[in-house]
Amino acid sequence: MTGTADSAGPTGPVIEIRGLHKSFGDTPVLKGIDLTVGAGDVVCVIGPSGSGKSTLLRCVNLLEQPTAGSIKLLGVEMTDPDVDIDRVRTHVGMVFQSFNLFPHKTVLQNLTVAQRKVLRRSAAEADAVALRNLEHVGLADRVDAYPAQLSGGQQQRVAIARALSMDPAMMLFDEPTSALDPELVGDVLAVMRDLARSGMTMMVVTHEMAFAREVGDRVVFMDDGQVMEEGPAAQVIGAPRTERARVFLHRVLNPTAVEESELGQTEPPQPGDPDYLAPAGGRGPGGRTSPGGPRAGGGSEGEGHVPLTVR
Repeated sequence: MTGTADSAGPTGPVIEIRGLHKSFGDTPVLKGIDLTVGAGDVVCVIGPSGSGKSTLLRCVNLLEQPTAGSIKLLGVEMTDPDVDIDRVRTHVGMVFQSFNLFPHKTVLQNLTVAQRKVLRRSAAEADAVALRNLEHVGLADRVDAYPAQLSGGQQQRVAIARALSMDPAMMLFDEPTSALDPELVGDVLAVMRDLARSGMTMMVVTHEMAFAREVGDRVVFMDDGQVMEEGPAAQVIGAPRTERARVFLHRVLNPTAVEESELGQTEPPQPGDPDYLAPAGGRGPGGRTSPGGPRAGGGSEGEGHVPLTVR
């Protein structure tokens, strides 16, 4: 073991990743990731689905076992066979896409159970810490509610308060707003924004580009299991250097925009083409009659007329 989390200095890297590889069977998911997160940094990880973002985050605290490479948290080598993983994890708060609250426990109980069992706090101390953090996320009035009685946004804020109640040195967020209705996203992002302003070290996997640009100190763009681009948020999101990042951000920031080359349109049929429909009153190849032309039976317009229906 290369050290303990309690002895790590506050000025060194909080997260240090070198040469990280992860495969599921024969499928490589992470391909040599290098990343450093300093104390107080907010690093946002963006990229298309399947690029390895969530796997990277889960490898940080060994929820996924790396195939190769080095991960240090607060100076502790997490891949060391002798590392006390549970001890290091007490310094890491993690918020998932799903809220992972205990459905049979109240909000207050969800925040105190780990404090009492892991940190050995007294009931009074655990309650005080929980109430303080619920106040911080704006849910001090819901201490006796059960998760099923809360909205998705409220449940996610409870999950953040629960993580903060363990007094973590860093927070990992795995797309915390992806499961929420759009109108509930803002409340969760506001809590995260306040955390960042308080100096919390944060690594955030997100599709919220406005949040990443406003709050992130650095943005990491991943694709195909690799870091394709990394730099200040304004540069990566506002003026990406790589073509892959430019294409991704264009689609995310302009979701209704479609390039002409992507439309798959062809030229309309021309006279002489089998699918050509002649102007009203005429006939195309093969005797196809256009709307408004003569009808079988010789009836005039309105007599026995079946309108053309476009489905």
